[in-house]
Amino acid sequence: MSDITPKPHIHSRLNEVAFLFLCLGLTAFGGPVAHIAMMHDETVKRRNWLSDQAFLDLVGATNLIPGPNSTEMAIHLGYLRAGWRGMLIAGLCFIMPAMLIVMGLAWAYVEFGRTPEVQWVLYGVKPIVIAIVAQALWVLGRKAAHGPVLLLTGMAVLVAYFAGVNEIALLFGAGLIVMLLANRHRIKSHMLAVAAFPFASASIDVPSQIPYSLSHLFFTFLKIGSVLYGSGYVLLTFLHTDFVVRLGWLTDQQLIDAVAIGQITPGPVFTTATFIGYLLGGTAGALVATLAIFLPSFVFVAISNPFIPRMRNSPWFGSFLDGLNVASLGLMAAVTWQLGVTSLVDPLTVVVALLALVLLLRYQVNSSWLMVGGAVIGVMRWLLV
Repeated sequence: MSDITPKPHIHSRLNEVAFLFLCLGLTAFGGPVAHIAMMHDETVKRRNWLSDQAFLDLVGATNLIPGPNSTEMAIHLGYLRAGWRGMLIAGLCFIMPAMLIVMGLAWAYVEFGRTPEVQWVLYGVKPIVIAIVAQALWVLGRKAAHGPVLLLTGMAVLVAYFAGVNEIALLFGAGLIVMLLANRHRIKSHMLAVAAFPFASASIDVPSQIPYSLSHLFFTFLKIGSVLYGSGYVLLTFLHTDFVVRLGWLTDQQLIDAVAIGQITPGPVFTTATFIGYLLGGTAGALVATLAIFLPSFVFVAISNPFIPRMRNSPWFGSFLDGLNVASLGLMAAVTWQLGVTSLVDPLTVVVALLALVLLLRYQVNSSWLMVGGAVIGVMRWLLV
């Protein structure tokens, strides 16, 4: 037998990886935190692929690189179980079901989305989306803003975003400043002034209408997938800045509809890109957008996996990550406010959003059931009009 022939147990492991992440891709509702909890249950408790500590190390590693956390966890776990082929299979099997479901919903939205019935369903669902994002902001903010420096950094990013400062400059500027402040005993004080420069001076591009092209769509989503830190909900900031403000390809209404579709489907929230790609360029646009936004995750996981044990323990890199995370939440808060203005259009939608927020924070109600409830409220409101 040839030396390059794969060993039988490799095929078994690849099949195991494919089956698990295909199932998760079809059933994992509730956002990145819920997805990771399901992966822990399946890989640590049920299958004993790795220890609790090893799983936590992987969770920490996903926070150190840009991209969707739950998708990167799937890729890491596939790599751990079956090498580079397992990495590819795990990621693709986790992404593909959601992508296909979202493409189907995008087609229905384009064909029937302007009918009164669909508009009233979205009327009830949008306040739920705002509540879900607000809940994620609250939960993540309490963990990320530990200490006055990080809290003030997050607030400064929020203010700077509304002042027109570029979001990428805010992310990396905040990370750099927090890193330097946390390690000020290791460096000379005059370096702080130099490091603050890009954070303070970079301004957002002047809004302009740029003609749609498939290549521009690809590189825009590739950029987003390459620099986005934090929760998948932070994606809202980049989508709003690029597609609504800078390119003018979407309206606020279309963006919140895209986010709503991403919420009611299983799998990664980043398949919102699939929906947007379909709206802009049909099936080709959907495929290109999906490839572009997820491609960096595979690259970053392949590069970072061997260095996981050392990354978080670095005082430099760890504090840089703290700054990135709190800046991401500041940006997320700013865009949540902007989308809230679009979605909360009357007293009923305000009440629905507040009630959903209470149910999420106080009783941990599954967000999928809340989305169904929002749709029912929208239909009832339509019938009573």
